Amino acid sequence: MKILVTGSSGHLGEAIMRLGSVLGHQMTGLDIKPSPFTDITGSIKDKEFVGQALSEVDAVIHSATLHKPHIATHSYQDFIDTNVNGTLNLLEAAVKEQVKAFVFTSTTSAFGQSLNAQPGEPAAWINEEVPSIPKNIYGTTKLAAEDLCELFHYQHALPCLVLRTSRFFPEEDDNQQKRQAFSADNLKANEFLHRRVDLEDAAKAHFLALEKAAEIGFTKYIISSTSPFRKEHLSDLHKDAGAVVEKLYPEFSEIYQKNHWKMSPRIDRVYVNEKARKELDWQPNYDFAWVLEHIKNGTDFNSELARNVGIKGYHPRKFQEGPYPVKE
Repeated sequence: MKILVTGSSGHLGEAIMRLGSVLGHQMTGLDIKPSPFTDITGSIKDKEFVGQALSEVDAVIHSATLHKPHIATHSYQDFIDTNVNGTLNLLEAAVKEQVKAFVFTSTTSAFGQSLNAQPGEPAAWINEEVPSIPKNIYGTTKLAAEDLCELFHYQHALPCLVLRTSRFFPEEDDNQQKRQAFSADNLKANEFLHRRVDLEDAAKAHFLALEKAAEIGFTKYIISSTSPFRKEHLSDLHKDAGAVVEKLYPEFSEIYQKNHWKMSPRIDRVYVNEKARKELDWQPNYDFAWVLEHIKNGTDFNSELARNVGIKGYHPRKFQEGPYPVKE
């Protein structure tokens, strides 16, 4: 299959390019930044450029985007131009070129204000039925792009699946309090319980979505590691997450103590990947049990693919206040 990948110089884009080659696909990478995995350099904001890039393409994986870390350094118009107009250009070209499948990489950030449980409330149970109430320009533009995908499916019969991925970035957290309270690996390990996905699992989900797109037509999926939590855990999770984790994993406390790690005191949301596992036959390999076993053995819990892609960063320079400036 001839697959065009936008954002091929980014974390997920590079992972998709690497995996696609292993799977035997003919991969073409597109990005505004050059890289060893980018064959075509240009902007998805350029309609003519996009049209040329999609010539003779069987499928598109659209992962290029401005991310949350760009909110403090880019204007609202920049987000609209890239995340909305860029997606529109790709969709129009996909229809014109009779592309067989279009997979759009979205984000769980699109849920926005639905994610944060208030004090005294149970943790939020986040599946695809939860309403999206964006709280920043990033979530707003990703949701608008999702709506464009849905529109092009119904108006032009373009098979188009939306994957709302949870955290997979290797950089430090943007929250200063969390950076001060936890080591980077400690915090990421905790997140595999409820809001993180390994890069390899995320990339695999995109190829499964391509295979199923024509059959399914249009829908949205949460792509996150399989959480061990159930709905009956939600109240306790928002009070004492460690106690819940210890009941599920009796070795947890001893393993964490030996590494001088700690559990987040409260967990405010749980991403549910049941729909993706059922409908895409997606079987994520990397979950908290995997992480715990590797912590116990003193080995890296990240996949080999994630290690090979490494850390890229979202900006060409460092910022005094943290890995990147924070602005909602």
